[in-house]
Amino acid sequence: MAARPAAGGGRWVSVAPERLSRWIDGFAVRHGNVATTVADDVVRLEAADGSVAECLVPFPPLRGDLVEHASRERTVGVLLVRLGGYAAGVFTGERLAASKVGSRPVHGRSAAGGWSQQRFARRREKQSAEALGAAAEAAFRVLVPYAAELDAVVLGGDRRAVAELRGDRRLAPLFALAAEPFLTVPDPRRGVLERTPAMFRGVRVRVVDVVSEPS
Repeated sequence: MAARPAAGGGRWVSVAPERLSRWIDGFAVRHGNVATTVADDVVRLEAADGSVAECLVPFPPLRGDLVEHASRERTVGVLLVRLGGYAAGVFTGERLAASKVGSRPVHGRSAAGGWSQQRFARRREKQSAEALGAAAEAAFRVLVPYAAELDAVVLGGDRRAVAELRGDRRLAPLFALAAEPFLTVPDPRRGVLERTPAMFRGVRVRVVDVVSEPS
């Protein structure tokens, strides 16, 4: 459960649904009685000592208890895209039911000038288009047939590369189901794809601890 700094103060942690109830109990033990405020997209816990935990509701809106909501088994499509590769998969809970992973070479930018640089740029542009085309085709073949069954689609990889795919009308049903978080992952490989449930199922919590001043 690695933590990272949160903009505006505090830190972000990700808590697996199976550990969420225990984590909330531990927050109360550490900081005192907790007052709870519930909204469709966030559950705010404010402790007696002033510490706050803002639990972002996965796959909002919230339906019922947060722990039960987070633990519910869902069918989720995942699309990871970078210029060098792509991965598309359908998960039922944590089980990968369908997938396709691939890569296409896209050369880096050239430092040369003149005609050589222009030729290289055209070649790179062609390679990029082919790579994104392959990613779109994988998404269409793997994810679109499940569109009616999907509770959500989680996107990841490189934001600009993913944005390029929005122009493909075949993928409109997928982008209509897009849900947070956007997964920042390295080049999409099968191993990377298989680890994504831990990322999109986890409840993201912004924690602001109040440290008492010594008397």
